[in-house]
Amino acid sequence: MPNLVICEVCQGITNRLNLLGSKDDHYLNMVKTYSNCTVVLENLEVTYMEEHRDLSFLQNLRIIRGHSLYEGMFGLAVLTNYDKATSKVTSELLLTSLTEILKGGVKFGSNQPCNVETIQWNDIVNVDSKPKMVLPLSISHPRLTKLNCAQQCSKRCRGPSPSDCCNEHCAAGCTGPRATECLACRDFQDDGTCKDSCPGLMRYDPNLHQLVPNPHGKYNFGATCVKSCPHNYVVTDHGACVRTCSANTFEVDEGGVRKCAKCDGLCPKVCNGLGTGNLTHILSINATNIDSFKNCTKINGNIAIIHTSIHGDTYTKTPKLEPSQLDVFKTVKEITARLNNTCDRKCATDSCWGPGPDMCFACRDHSREGSCVDSCNILEG
Repeated sequence: MPNLVICEVCQGITNRLNLLGSKDDHYLNMVKTYSNCTVVLENLEVTYMEEHRDLSFLQNLRIIRGHSLYEGMFGLAVLTNYDKATSKVTSELLLTSLTEILKGGVKFGSNQPCNVETIQWNDIVNVDSKPKMVLPLSISHPRLTKLNCAQQCSKRCRGPSPSDCCNEHCAAGCTGPRATECLACRDFQDDGTCKDSCPGLMRYDPNLHQLVPNPHGKYNFGATCVKSCPHNYVVTDHGACVRTCSANTFEVDEGGVRKCAKCDGLCPKVCNGLGTGNLTHILSINATNIDSFKNCTKINGNIAIIHTSIHGDTYTKTPKLEPSQLDVFKTVKEITARLNNTCDRKCATDSCWGPGPDMCFACRDHSREGSCVDSCNILEG
């Protein structure tokens, strides 16, 4: 059975017109990044290419996926390739194999390569998504894989006959009608076969009437199906390899596999306490640092609340701490060091939220107008 054409996948570079060192350095970095590349996952930015540069390293490129876009709109951007000193531009842009831009449009600057005949951009971009196109002039492109297809073809083709239709899962063209004969895959590639999705990690067992592990299940990694995620990637419950877990999930280790698990309530968040990290030389909690404990579930270090924490410090111009601000500690489940609340002697044992007789949760003896006192005097109320 014919095999899927082997693709060299490149991530792409997002420079946003930044010059990487000198123009020589910039060119060499482009060559290193895109040599032998047939698939670009993000976008392709061709910038600062001088008239004498050899751009043949781009001639194998078949597909730009557009996972991230230049200016949020363009899968291909060819800009600032004009040398003001010599009034010359890059002589030729050799994208002779490019037949598919899955997401995003195309942008050329006012001066572009001089191979100006015709290029059928509607054959390359996804016109259904109405991509933004900035095309002062056209560039020659010899191969059409969509516009000259028979009516029976759903996507691409290799010729005008109905028998020349590519499989619906193909992108960029094909060498035959099967999903194993695509030049690139529209969605996912699984062991040489293009598919619209990777085999699920779970499958339905009609005898047990429940979901069971699928021995052929695979994870989504970019546009490829893999049996395990690469190092430093974590697995989501949807079976995708990601760099970091999304909101409301956290990393756990299950059988040696790093996975994203849903948080039961607030997600675990470890914060520095007094004496550690950015609070190494801080003596107490006060209005200037209390917000650093927001949503913390564990605190490594001390927590100290003293008189100046509540009343402020005019010498250091630290404002007073409002009682409601202490609510940030309601989410804390663990403190690795000591909790130091200096309670007034009139408070019940360990029963205060700060220093002073008016900051007691309960009084040792008596309470008067919200403040703890040793005794009651009928003349004072």
